Amino acid sequence: MSTRTDTGSGAVTAAGFEGDLRRYRRGLGGLLAFLLVWWLTASTTEPSYLVPGPAASALAFLDLFATTTAVVVPLLGATLVLPTGVAHLAQTLFHYVPGLLLGALCGAGLGLAMGWNGALDDWLRPLVRVLRPIPPLAWVVFAIVWFGIHHTGAAFIVFVGAFWINFYGAYGGVEGVATELTDAAATLGVERDLSMLKLVALPSAAPQLLTGFRTSIGRCWMIVVGAELFGAPGVGYEIVNASNNLAMATSVAYMILISLAFLCMDVGFRLVERRVLAWR
Repeated sequence: MSTRTDTGSGAVTAAGFEGDLRRYRRGLGGLLAFLLVWWLTASTTEPSYLVPGPAASALAFLDLFATTTAVVVPLLGATLVLPTGVAHLAQTLFHYVPGLLLGALCGAGLGLAMGWNGALDDWLRPLVRVLRPIPPLAWVVFAIVWFGIHHTGAAFIVFVGAFWINFYGAYGGVEGVATELTDAAATLGVERDLSMLKLVALPSAAPQLLTGFRTSIGRCWMIVVGAELFGAPGVGYEIVNASNNLAMATSVAYMILISLAFLCMDVGFRLVERRVLAWR
């Protein structure tokens, strides 16, 4: 019987491997098809700078690392000399990371509080419904007036975007905690409201909390680039600056840089998410 079990397990493993290989082939095929369409479009477009081809964009991407640029680290005042692409990406991260983390912390905190406390929810729900539909980029004019065209203003825009995404992730997660769980915890002696939130609500809401944060990682990349289009230093500003000089291949190169940065962050967070939710 042991032999049959092992054979079955090996068959399942082999089938899973072949399924993964099939998906990778399809993904590679889709990528190659996209590159072909891109190349054909670029080859038939005049003037050629309007749609730079894959080869020109790849060369422009390599050029981002052929020169160096000095950047000043906010608050510390230290000057770093980095490859140009890395330097501009670092400028973006100087306001992306604080805005993302603070927005996620405040949004998730308020979402947990409102989802768990019915009275607080009654007080704040009308205000939330008024403010939530306002796009983060609509606050750009206030960011410029309040903070100026620099890292703080762009971080504020990212903060707004991350706040609402994580708010609803936390709110929905806590609101959806099954009554059976709280009843069972109460039976086992969990009486204090904060203890119930810590021991029952948070673990139950963890998948939605983490999903909300992961969503905000990607959405805030779109928001931060939009915020930089108005002059804050970073990759978004460089995309506009390059296009103003008709260096469209350089604009595409910075777009690729954004994509790679997001992929690295997304993969890294997925690994963390798997570890945190291993209990499932």
